Amino acid sequence: MSEQAVDKLTSKDYYFDSYAHFGIHEEMLKDKVRTNSYKDAILNNKHLFKDKIVLDVGCGTGILSMFAAKAGAKHVMGVDMSNIIDKAQLIIEENGFAGKITLLKGKMEEVILPYPEVDIIISEWMGYFLLYESMLDTVLVARDKYLVPGGLMFPDKASMIIAGIEDGPYKEEKISFWDDVYGFKMSCIKETALNEPLVDVVGGNAIVTTAYSFKEIDLKTVTKEELSFSTEFKITALCDDYVHAFISWFDIWFSACHKPVYFSTGPKSNYTHWKQTVFYTKDTLTIDKGDSITGTLTCRPNGSNPRDLDISIEYNLDNKNQTVSDTCIYRMS
Repeated sequence: MSEQAVDKLTSKDYYFDSYAHFGIHEEMLKDKVRTNSYKDAILNNKHLFKDKIVLDVGCGTGILSMFAAKAGAKHVMGVDMSNIIDKAQLIIEENGFAGKITLLKGKMEEVILPYPEVDIIISEWMGYFLLYESMLDTVLVARDKYLVPGGLMFPDKASMIIAGIEDGPYKEEKISFWDDVYGFKMSCIKETALNEPLVDVVGGNAIVTTAYSFKEIDLKTVTKEELSFSTEFKITALCDDYVHAFISWFDIWFSACHKPVYFSTGPKSNYTHWKQTVFYTKDTLTIDKGDSITGTLTCRPNGSNPRDLDISIEYNLDNKNQTVSDTCIYRMS
């Protein structure tokens, strides 16, 4: 690629180019919770897929398209902007699906499908914190343009959840470290570290509050505008402890199935490549069992790069130990 071509690349170009790297697809395919959930939802519901026209948005290696074809779909169309689709074409040919699956390289908004409408849309669109770098906007475009009335979405529901965690040692390592770096203060980096959510595996025993579902998404009805939101939450202390951070994860449902398929990316569930998202607070909250932390979480795409997220968490705690009212601003980028 020429230097001029590189200079003209946008953040979106880099995003799609990153999905041409095989390591990313290896990680997703080896995520058994993710892949087996789609496999079960599709192959155990052949009565829903038989003779249907199916659209796979962001088809990647074509694994979901092949599940749909194997389930008896009349025809499957897979769309992806990444160069991985060139390998996907070889994969579907290698597995004998060339006559059942058509792959189209390009933007969902611009490609011309060989069928004017579809019965089912399948997509693995979820990102970290559900919405970071997710393809949900693109899935909604496909839904509004191609899905027949009464058509099905796989998956069709998502829930975003928040809780409080005790994470003192790790917060000390990641945040307080910048207070004394070999005898020097680096407070400017500490501030940046506080503003960057951490995507990591959190142990289930770190959770010290109840969990609260702060955003429910129905893929059959949600609009792009509703993905920018501000919503209240309330979590309650399960024990006498400390809260060093808020944690968020998401749950996914395939509720159109004869027997609904569900999976969680939470810390008490089996590992997924989405892990959990941790939002460190400036102060340590001292909680007694039964205390409530109330707040408001606001999330919207960043103005300059819509694949990034601007997130703020306003939180309040008033108990015998302390009165805290603060707002933390985060940027997922």
